[in-house]
Amino acid sequence: MAGPVAVPGGRQVAPSILSADFARLGEQVDEVLAAGARVIHVDVMDGDFVPPITIGPLIVDAIAERVHDAGAVVDCHLMIERPEAQVAEFADAGADSITIHAEATAHLNRVVDVIHESGCNAGVAINPGTPVGALDAIAADCDLLLCMSVNPGWGGQAFVAGSLGKLRAMAAMADGAVVEVDGGIDPATGPDAAAAGTDWFVAGSAIFGKADPAVAYREIADAVGAG
Repeated sequence: MAGPVAVPGGRQVAPSILSADFARLGEQVDEVLAAGARVIHVDVMDGDFVPPITIGPLIVDAIAERVHDAGAVVDCHLMIERPEAQVAEFADAGADSITIHAEATAHLNRVVDVIHESGCNAGVAINPGTPVGALDAIAADCDLLLCMSVNPGWGGQAFVAGSLGKLRAMAAMADGAVVEVDGGIDPATGPDAAAAGTDWFVAGSAIFGKADPAVAYREIADAVGAG
């Protein structure tokens, strides 16, 4: 199995296809890639860890080649119970990074090891109600630390202001890992998250909910100083 891929450096805006028009998914992914996106975020929900059911490995497989051909990476965020049971399928489908939730498994270190063994970069996410201390024992083994700045489950929610303090704390413990924020990111909220030490900014409805996703992507990228 190949080792983890190199992640794009610097600040990156990661369009979340959760909010895309799935009748035009390939077209919309191409639009944001052409606008400069180098991280495509895939929000996976199982109807258990969070109420909605969203997408799975088949969608990752459908977009992975076009994402990789553009020099970008597929960033899978598993909001699911027992994520260890699904890691291999997402890795085989073309995921470059797989992020699991600290709240979703009793065997966090083991699952991070499984992700690395699958050839992917490993991330751990925490919900708004989970203290940053939940990452203390695992941060050194992670390639990515993700702060949920909304309660997971639905797009279009408002940014939880208290997330800024958590982002600062995560940036202090990251030691080379990417610090990612997910939820309520737009040109107004992004700069504060950037100032708190964020590297990757996930945006769904603020990009794909707009008439021109490429323009919306550039507006956020410019606001946070991303490439």
